[in-house]
Amino acid sequence: MSNDKSAKINHASETFMGKAFSALTSTERRAVEKAIRRETLARDPNAAFDDRLTLGQKLADGVAAFGGSWTFIGGFGVFLVLWTGLNVALMSRAFDPYPFIFLNLMLSMLAAIQAPVIMMSQNRQAAKDREVSAHDYEVNLKAEIEIMALHEKLDQMRNAEMRELIEKQQQQIELLTTLVEGHLKAVESK
Repeated sequence: MSNDKSAKINHASETFMGKAFSALTSTERRAVEKAIRRETLARDPNAAFDDRLTLGQKLADGVAAFGGSWTFIGGFGVFLVLWTGLNVALMSRAFDPYPFIFLNLMLSMLAAIQAPVIMMSQNRQAAKDREVSAHDYEVNLKAEIEIMALHEKLDQMRNAEMRELIEKQQQQIELLTTLVEGHLKAVESK
């Protein structure tokens, strides 16, 4: 990094963040550097997160998505009605007579497998949400720095414009003074 860039970054961190560049967190440093370099910080953290998923994680997300859908509830409801209806209809020849102990075993095993898979998916979603939140903070921080820099530039422009106006006004006052003095001398000489 050149001295000019280094000086700009130090100035920006002290002006906008209120502390030296070395005292900034890595997120704050990245935001200040991106603002000074006029580089974009925005990216799609969801896509980056999804690209890092393993096959097992994708499978867990699919199971959680299907297990928490109305399609699953409706299909499973139909399955339960068919299972119990068929066993009640077959009575003495039923493969799982009332109180449907085999069905209870199957439901317990399904719940024992499905619950941890759904929890894995929820934990991954929470990690994804934290990553998105951290990215949002970084983007907001950069936007805040750039807004403060714009305010600083506007203040500088306004101050320069005010100086120019005062100089022009001073010149006009001097010109008027010269004209008035010339007019007074002309009137006195008459």
